[in-house]
Amino acid sequence: MRPLLLVDVDGVLNPFGRPTPDFRRYECKIGDQVYTVHLNWRHGARLLELALQTRAQLVWATTWEEHANEWIAPRLGLPELPVIPLAPGPKSPSVADYVRGRPFVWFDDQVWEADEEYLRDHQGVGEFLLVPVDPWRGLTRRHLAMAAEWLTLSGFSQGP
Repeated sequence: MRPLLLVDVDGVLNPFGRPTPDFRRYECKIGDQVYTVHLNWRHGARLLELALQTRAQLVWATTWEEHANEWIAPRLGLPELPVIPLAPGPKSPSVADYVRGRPFVWFDDQVWEADEEYLRDHQGVGEFLLVPVDPWRGLTRRHLAMAAEWLTLSGFSQGP
């Protein structure tokens, strides 16, 4: 089974801290709301490279849901990605229902010990790696390297 790379937007691709010069500011209008996001196009290239290198499938795991394909993906050079439909409350139950035994790496700024316990105890969830991201800095090369190493050493990125 192809592993999954689950990606959050706010705090991961759109950090809350002061953006560095390689981030660009965007105004995104969703309904009556206007959101300001700061995105780094390199994130898209690096996520695609990781997916290719590890034979993994990128998936949105964000409250942006389908709006991530409309507003975030094109600005990062990502194709339209599958989206995990999120129920109100913690994301881990929705993630558990979506993965259906597939190994996964989850990049999120709000993954806690309770999420790990829930996923470990939930029937139908296979092996996984939670990668907590500092919401003030966002996704870094170190996070991507952790994912690549785990997928490779676990044997999930091997041939068919």
